[in-house]
Amino acid sequence: MVSAIIVAAGSSQRMGFDKLLSLMGDKPVVAHSIDRFERCDEIDEVILVVRSDRREEFQRVVDGCGFTKVNRLVDGGDERHLSVWNGIAQLSKASEIVAIHDAARPLVSSELIGRSVTLARACGAVSLAAPVVETVKRADAERNVIGSVDRSGLWATQTPQVFRFDWLLDAYKRIVDSGRSVTDEVSALQEAGYPVRLLQNTDWNVKITFPRDLKLAEKMISLA
Repeated sequence: MVSAIIVAAGSSQRMGFDKLLSLMGDKPVVAHSIDRFERCDEIDEVILVVRSDRREEFQRVVDGCGFTKVNRLVDGGDERHLSVWNGIAQLSKASEIVAIHDAARPLVSSELIGRSVTLARACGAVSLAAPVVETVKRADAERNVIGSVDRSGLWATQTPQVFRFDWLLDAYKRIVDSGRSVTDEVSALQEAGYPVRLLQNTDWNVKITFPRDLKLAEKMISLA
């Protein structure tokens, strides 16, 4: 069984409004993200992790769109890794492969989700990623350039990140038990000593962080 945890519990502080419930075309951002997993044949269930104070709004989105793979809504934690942990606790017992996805990435393709799952079955841990192509500089606290960073071998990780359930559970339990935090699942797997493979994504997979990102994503949806 393959499960997906879609994390939609962020505060959207940098947007100034709830980006996930904002309309992108004909439906909210979160609905586009769920739909990509709904349409992927490899995915059997979806766990949606949400802010507790907006649960009813997210439930209305799920009901209104008729998503059949969303098994349950789960309250998020104070930090992202705790939201993921809450989602892990609610996975079906038969789950063997788990995909973690940020709801703020509504453009990921169902085809790439499926490829990620297939590769995770073979190697255990996979993350979508794109090679860093910009020139990267290091700066001090006053934003003065103090050096350059060699970009060869540098990749920007994306979601979904897909793992064997037992690897993910072990890695996350170590993080939670230690009281530490991680910004993505690959970091947790690395700390636990598990190998992670990158799957290059050549498609648009914008993460909506600022208002301009929402406008860009709307344009890409209209061109699809």
